[in-house]
Amino acid sequence: MVSMRGRLVAGVHCSHRAARIVVCDGDTGDVLRQTVVRFADGAHGDPVSWLRAFGEAAGGGTLDGVEAIGVTAQGHGLIALDANGVVVAPPLAHDDISASGAAAELVDELGGPHEWLAATGSVPTAATAVSHLRRLTRFEPDEAERVVAAALPHDWLTWQLLGCPAELTTDRSDASTTGYWSPTTGAWREDLAEQAFGRAVRLPRLVAPGEAAGRSPENLLIAAGAGAEAALAFGLGVGHGDVVVAVGASGAAFAVHDGMTSDPAVACLADATGRAMPVVRTLNAVRVLRGTAAMLGVDTAGFDELAMRSTPGACGLVMLPYLDGERVPHLPHAAGTLTGLHRESMTPEAFARASVEGMACGLADALDVLRGSGVAVERVFLVGVGARSAAVRAVAPMLFGVPVAVPDPAEAARAAALGVARQAAWALSGKPDVPAWPRPTAPFVEAADEDAAVGTAVREQYAEVRDRLHPEAAPRPDSGGTTGRHRRG
Repeated sequence: MVSMRGRLVAGVHCSHRAARIVVCDGDTGDVLRQTVVRFADGAHGDPVSWLRAFGEAAGGGTLDGVEAIGVTAQGHGLIALDANGVVVAPPLAHDDISASGAAAELVDELGGPHEWLAATGSVPTAATAVSHLRRLTRFEPDEAERVVAAALPHDWLTWQLLGCPAELTTDRSDASTTGYWSPTTGAWREDLAEQAFGRAVRLPRLVAPGEAAGRSPENLLIAAGAGAEAALAFGLGVGHGDVVVAVGASGAAFAVHDGMTSDPAVACLADATGRAMPVVRTLNAVRVLRGTAAMLGVDTAGFDELAMRSTPGACGLVMLPYLDGERVPHLPHAAGTLTGLHRESMTPEAFARASVEGMACGLADALDVLRGSGVAVERVFLVGVGARSAAVRAVAPMLFGVPVAVPDPAEAARAAALGVARQAAWALSGKPDVPAWPRPTAPFVEAADEDAAVGTAVREQYAEVRDRLHPEAAPRPDSGGTTGRHRRG
């Protein structure tokens, strides 16, 4: 076993916007230096651009003295490779829905959502690798003929750092997102990949948590790596009872957990340490706020100011923000709804407030789904571009019903890279225990009793409209959901 005192490790996060490298003290987790290189417009789906950005970020001595590196990358998009390791089909954009028909076919072929849950822990969607394999055979048959191997972005980048050896590698957290990995056995379900693609494809070697994928040509230890959400949770130091609510264009709520879940609305993925990581996704988050701001003709700051000037409850105005359909509740063909128009609610302030509360109530519904699946929801880390909104930060504690911490934007932005740097330190140490790095310093804010009561009323108002307009999606009495009622603790 190796002492970590004075040893440097690095984490690489390649999102759909930029490549980020953080260099940390392997013992304390202190960030010593970092670099960020943003992609050119349209380059987010080009793996070569990711590698070029990484090379630029690693230049200038960034990696001097580093002994181990971990990699995470955007958690969506299949990378199909030919026999020479050349990318045949680059990953689809994060908002591309062209594989949704393929996903529906696959769900039906296996017998329905619960059969997929039992087999892989989640139900295929348009963003799942198994759906992308089926889509490739349907829409790009000539390219599909050339494919011999299937990988995800983090797998491909790790392979590049290893010098493009004969086999690809991955970790269990990214493998769990593919739709052809078994959480029961921890092994690939090659039969599901073959069923989707029509023939066998080569899949990466699975590397266990805390182990190394290999060494680079420069003799750097390359850790297993992780999916983006698993790396983020690991970087934040998420523990029992903690939930990460990520507010991007769409939303996600996820936590570490010790068992499987059985609700089709929950993707029971794997985390970076050997545990489960249940994830609930919503389709509509920041896009709701941006759309409302555009309608009101204001910028982000002006929108926040309007929303904060309105009273809680938006004078009875309720927005169901299902602009692109919704996953929670399951309403794939729904549209957004605005109800409760009265003279006093027909103001820009009430409209802005209703969009913030509608979006936040949708995320609170996601937390209820986690609760109904037996996941402890005791504290929330609020991250993502939506967490920069003062209005969102103000309503979150009262609507979520638990203390909420909002890490500093710079701290949140590097959390995923920090997570795989921590993983690199784990692999380098040779120890079975996870390195005890510090958590973010952001305080947890709990709603006062009066604000909590207001939050209850707002959620009940939202739930009444939701269940009245969409009774087919209303929570069942035995589902464990709150049907809009605010729970604390």
